[in-house]
Amino acid sequence: MPDTPLPLATRRTVVGGLIALGAMPERIAAAGHERLIAGTYANEGGAGLVPLIPTAKGWETGAAHPTIHNASFGVTGRGHRIRYLLDEQKSGTVGIYDAAFTRIAIHSTHGADPCHVALAPGGNMLAVANYSSGSVALWPLDPATGLPRGSPQVVAHQGSGPNATRQAGPHAHWVGFTTDESILHSVDLGADAVFAHRIDRGTGRSVGTTVAYRAAPGSGPRHLARHPRLPIAYLVAELANTITVLRASRDGTFAHRATVSTLPEGFRGTSFGAHIALNAAGSRLYVSNRGHDSIAVYAVGPDGGLRLLQHVDCGGHWPRFFLLREAQREMLVANERSGGIARLPLRGDGSLAEATNRTRLPGVVFLGR
Repeated sequence: MPDTPLPLATRRTVVGGLIALGAMPERIAAAGHERLIAGTYANEGGAGLVPLIPTAKGWETGAAHPTIHNASFGVTGRGHRIRYLLDEQKSGTVGIYDAAFTRIAIHSTHGADPCHVALAPGGNMLAVANYSSGSVALWPLDPATGLPRGSPQVVAHQGSGPNATRQAGPHAHWVGFTTDESILHSVDLGADAVFAHRIDRGTGRSVGTTVAYRAAPGSGPRHLARHPRLPIAYLVAELANTITVLRASRDGTFAHRATVSTLPEGFRGTSFGAHIALNAAGSRLYVSNRGHDSIAVYAVGPDGGLRLLQHVDCGGHWPRFFLLREAQREMLVANERSGGIARLPLRGDGSLAEATNRTRLPGVVFLGR
């Protein structure tokens, strides 16, 4: 497919709008160089990607970037100070932008509804998960510029699950490289699997794919988070509302250690697990619950095991994404269906206080640095 802008479509589109998260600590406002970005789905009302600017009264927006659509996820290249932002639509693309959000290039992901993107630790490879196509696109990057070299290698997942509505075929939902860049893992909701794509580091291409972990049938794994020090990973299942503690082996496979619920005991409503993240020390794990509308907080033991600390209200409805900001002692939660961002104070022990600020922003799904 040509590397040119493609028509706007569909199920997920980005919007921006005015944001002011209310009063926040003065030391946050003092970080005048700091900028965040917010993306939402345009079919829920908006104009494009929005820069978030800290002020003495809280976060406010600059002018929306009206040509940056459907940015449901993105990453920043440290060495080149460029951003890779997805355009999540039927004919998916990844846009590459400089620090001022001037577009440098745009590339087809050769799949539908790209929903997650990852950079290799050395910044020499880029991978995208195409949700509706159930495939992964992998590019080697030019080390001098950070730009893709040629067309991507596209690896199609195989598999399905017992949930006929959500798992009729593969649905790639997350990608991530190992520290040594020898393996690209991809989590597939439709196939109930984590795949391992072995990488030739000389060419930046996959040379073989195996199943690294077979999840429980119908669980619908969504995202994976790696412990910063231990050979442990945590797999959140969207359909089963669980976190599986996995032991990571050097060959790229995972072994089951334990499974815990993301929901309170006795909850009987409809809910779906979403985002998962660890703090920098690896001592706390956070997961968002869409439907129960909470953030679950777990203490992480010395062996990587989990102990539930709390469920705290997410400050809205349908928390698709959250951004943990430890230095500023806060978590910002993107509540998609209620259309807003909530600020939850982060306590010294890693637990969360009730939301202190809520700001309306229709369809918000992503927050980034």
